[in-house]
Amino acid sequence: MPIVEGLASGQAGGAQFDVSANGTLVYEPGQTIHLEASIEWMDHDGRTTTLRSAPADWSNIMFAPDGRRLAVDIREGTQADIWVYEWARDTLSRLTLDPANDYKPVWTPDGRRIAFSSQRNGGINNLYWQRADGTGDVQRLTTSTNVQFPASWHPSGKLLAFYELRPQTGHDLMILPIEGDEASGWKPGEPRIWLSTGFNEGEPMFSPDGRWLAYVSNKTGRQEVYVRPFPGPGGEWQISTDGGEMPTWSRSQRELFYSAPARLIMVSAYTVDGDAFRADKSRAWSDVPVRPRTRPAPFFRSFDLHPDGQRFALARAAAQSGAESKTDKVVLVFNFFDELRRLAPTGRR
Repeated sequence: MPIVEGLASGQAGGAQFDVSANGTLVYEPGQTIHLEASIEWMDHDGRTTTLRSAPADWSNIMFAPDGRRLAVDIREGTQADIWVYEWARDTLSRLTLDPANDYKPVWTPDGRRIAFSSQRNGGINNLYWQRADGTGDVQRLTTSTNVQFPASWHPSGKLLAFYELRPQTGHDLMILPIEGDEASGWKPGEPRIWLSTGFNEGEPMFSPDGRWLAYVSNKTGRQEVYVRPFPGPGGEWQISTDGGEMPTWSRSQRELFYSAPARLIMVSAYTVDGDAFRADKSRAWSDVPVRPRTRPAPFFRSFDLHPDGQRFALARAAAQSGAESKTDKVVLVFNFFDELRRLAPTGRR
């Protein structure tokens, strides 16, 4: 039952409150921001237009290589599924039909299939894929007791980069080889470790030419974006300097984008000199912040760049006035446990 109304919440929907052991409640009054949001276009100047107006609790948006479709996971209640949206026709189609939760769609380079993480067959997030048009059966790609999420395909379509939560080392970067074709069938190989340290690495994203992998690591104490040559060996180049997440390669120009802690989209132009990756100092691509689309796992994505390299699909952060953004008051409620006993007495059902 409702106990306190009018609690402030952040862009991710988390309410600002706490309760002490002796029954004192403290909270920040304000407006609750709902998790549902529409999907918008945003250009370099920060101008936004509607991409999909219907609000939904969506995350992990990704454009198909043709740019005419996008895949996204949408949560309705406790159920999360993969959906495909044809934005020119304003048509949203549900791809996954299993009662288990399905997350994080990743298009194959030819746009025919979508890999995703699912909790079916035992409740552990492993990797699956199916045709993007919904025909045919779902195929399981991995069988592991560790949680796994896909991130990107090599341009060859024969290697899937993903990250896996391993008990000894945390999140590690993995590569799944797969052989075959649509006519003869596909056979996934044995996953192999690509990068494993004592820190958390995630979101491995192949460059358009397949020569580089951008990823996120917390080796400095906070998440930053790095680049390494693929398949390696080679050096490591740190791209972000003040925190970074969600690395995103442009397919039209030599640019690497990522999200900064202030929720701004940052961009770094780069050149390649032999085996050396040379990135320019990062700058803000736009001064308009992005509203995060969160899930109960790290490294989930809140935006994607259209293949034309000129616009992002995202949810713009809610505008705040100076008075709304300033936190200068909290509310203390003493003897809160007594109030709970009054509202919900023991034995009430």
